[in-house]
Amino acid sequence: MKKIIVVSLFFVFAFANSIIAQTKVSGVVLDKSNQPIPFANVVFKGSNTGIVSNEDGRFYLESPNNYTALLVSSAGFSDKEVSLEKAVNYEFKIVLSEPEALNEVVIFTGKTSKKNNPALDILRKIWERKRKNGLYIFNQYQMKKYEKVEFDMNTIDSAFMKSKLFKGMEFIFNHVDTSDVTGKTYLPIFISESLYDVYGDNKLKKTKENMQANKTSGFNGNQQVLAFVKDLYSDYNIYDNHLKFFDKSFTSPLSRTGIDVYNYVLKDSAYIDKKWCYNIVFYPRRKNELTFKGDFWVNDTTFAIKKINMGVTKSANINWVKDIYIEQEFEVTNDSVFLLTRDYMMSDFALNKKEKSKGVYGKRTTLFKDHKFNIQKPESFYKQEVNYIDNEVYAKTDEFWEENRFENLNKDEKGIYKMLDTLQNVKRFKQLYSVASILGSGYVEFNKFDFGPIFSTFGYNEVEGLRLRLGGRTYFGRNDPWRLQGYTAYGFDDNKFKYGISGKWMVDKKNRLIISGGNRRDIEQIGASLTTTNDVLGRSFASSALFTTGSNGKLTNINLTNVAIEMEPMKNFNVLVGLSYRTLESASSVFSLDYYTTLPTAQNPSGVVKSDVKQSEANIQFEYTPKRKTIGYGVERTDVDSPYSRFFVNFSYGLKGVLDSDFAYEKVQLFYKQPIIIGPLGRSNVIIETGKTFGTIPLGLMSVIPGNQTYFTIENTFSNLNFYEFITDQYTTFQWNHDFGGRLFSRIPLMRKLNWREYVGVRGVYGTISDENRAINASTQPYVAPENVYWEYNVGIGNIFKVFRIDFSWRGSYLNTPEANKFAIKGSFGFYF
Repeated sequence: MKKIIVVSLFFVFAFANSIIAQTKVSGVVLDKSNQPIPFANVVFKGSNTGIVSNEDGRFYLESPNNYTALLVSSAGFSDKEVSLEKAVNYEFKIVLSEPEALNEVVIFTGKTSKKNNPALDILRKIWERKRKNGLYIFNQYQMKKYEKVEFDMNTIDSAFMKSKLFKGMEFIFNHVDTSDVTGKTYLPIFISESLYDVYGDNKLKKTKENMQANKTSGFNGNQQVLAFVKDLYSDYNIYDNHLKFFDKSFTSPLSRTGIDVYNYVLKDSAYIDKKWCYNIVFYPRRKNELTFKGDFWVNDTTFAIKKINMGVTKSANINWVKDIYIEQEFEVTNDSVFLLTRDYMMSDFALNKKEKSKGVYGKRTTLFKDHKFNIQKPESFYKQEVNYIDNEVYAKTDEFWEENRFENLNKDEKGIYKMLDTLQNVKRFKQLYSVASILGSGYVEFNKFDFGPIFSTFGYNEVEGLRLRLGGRTYFGRNDPWRLQGYTAYGFDDNKFKYGISGKWMVDKKNRLIISGGNRRDIEQIGASLTTTNDVLGRSFASSALFTTGSNGKLTNINLTNVAIEMEPMKNFNVLVGLSYRTLESASSVFSLDYYTTLPTAQNPSGVVKSDVKQSEANIQFEYTPKRKTIGYGVERTDVDSPYSRFFVNFSYGLKGVLDSDFAYEKVQLFYKQPIIIGPLGRSNVIIETGKTFGTIPLGLMSVIPGNQTYFTIENTFSNLNFYEFITDQYTTFQWNHDFGGRLFSRIPLMRKLNWREYVGVRGVYGTISDENRAINASTQPYVAPENVYWEYNVGIGNIFKVFRIDFSWRGSYLNTPEANKFAIKGSFGFYF
């Protein structure tokens, strides 16, 4: 959801000047019968700057240099030179003719041969040498890096400029670059520049980037935008088999599996920087797969890439992105060293892929220089530091940037900073920004206080009936060292008020030492997840869903108080020590948590029964999340949406007698989640949870296998289980879910255009209950443990209308359980790239 709101921000707030290029050309390549020629090669004459047309023969090409002609070629057609009378040339119709003699070109039509193709012989040489080129041939390396990220609205017409949306902000159009040919305009909404020192050690397989300076304008204060930008442009290596963009794995044209995915054509050869290079054009063998079209130049002796240009095919199964264009240039430092010096990536975000649809260009330009090699650093140098530094320390003067940026900004780019900074003070802009911010964060911003989250305002369950919740938090800025937040709720059936309040204070920024505490009195569906925390404001969807598939009256009154201290001694490794006290009591007349304090005997057949639980507990937990990226350094940070592993361990100790606590026990819980990207086959998530409680405990403290009685898919729950269907004091669960990303449906002609995506999964659980815990059960809930392994499996279809997914789930065991759900249908909404 966060990503779609961020993209929406780009569509709503698009403002200012022109694109950098001096020469711009777009058009379509046709044959004599006016049929489009896909994957035609279009190059500025006298340069190596070019692009390959898409499946519809359309292309767009730009350059900061001035050119007067294009060279257009395609396998099976004669080359053609096209004059450019203006710097800006749009909607060219370029017609290619068939050659008069067959020896004019090497002809490849349709799918190219996998045998006797000289392009493939060269490709195999690239595979052999890819670890013997560039930075890989040195033990250590270091260099300076300059990165510039821009976002620009494109395809803006005069009607849009006159829209009431821009009332009070008309001044932004004073500097718009509008084409006299098409009326297209380019309006920036964001620009950011950064300087880094980069270090790497190929022996240790370690890298490190130290930021030296940063300058940002536009949405520089919005966490969601910053997180989106950081995740959007993740690093990649063109030599890798698969390249990750927008959380998807694209097959690289240099991949070892490329022969099965791409067509390759040896198109040309020429000297580039005094090095003889071959030019190879590539384009996909099939539609709807995550592939590119383009060409590259490769040296004839080192088989190192000198230059590569490529764009994502229009039919690729990816949403909201009309085009992705990548260009990399490598510098020859000596006979065998080819170093990446320029990396340019442009993404065209749009609501649809129609040619004239409005969209947003996201552009990243990365430059490298001052390479040094074999300067060894100790291994401790590469240790990641905890993110606690405010980006304000990287703020530098305009004079610093004039002296240190690798390439000068043009006059239009220089104007972006001033114009966008002025825009922040315009009342109309603030109003629009507030609306987008509410949708993105879920909070309504006031002066130093946020109201929300608004998406939790309404809920329903059988005990409270309709539930109304109001809450808020302190908010002075994204890097607040402390935060207070709370809520109050009211149930219209039980006529009771509930509340929760918590506070956090970061007392040491370097190690992120945080003290926290809070109290909550509410009604909750306990057992909605196995691996639990003592977050006093946490609430499961199970007790708040407006609609459920069955009774959700097995709810508990909970009064929870906790205090904790946590720290991050090393990057992405957290340690927390906490104390908590809770009371638990059934909130429903049809459900009890009763237990025996004295077991029945012949003299006392009824025993002694107690209905509430009072429990003090101490716990220590460890969490390790390698490769997790975050934004900000305050007491609360925003995660960047890139997949990362999570390993969580929690040890809990029941403190009998402390504050009249009822039970003594020890509990250990482990949680492990591992995302696995399997190239073009998609991505899997493997989740393992296991836990055991040592000691005698009642139902309220048992490990309940989480069911799902909502209509929605909820991670780490079992879709075919009801609440409290299985209860354990020791358990192990396994889940495997796989997203094929449309790989299978793309092979079915009638389904190919739908761009649906396939999901499969299986999950199971094994658990037991000790005789001692069975003996003290006096509740109305029978104890059943999955001693014979409960499992279920599911298949799903996602990307329906780009936002909806439906899952079909089947129970694989315990089929004869009374009222068993043998089949379930669940849905979910989300943002799908």
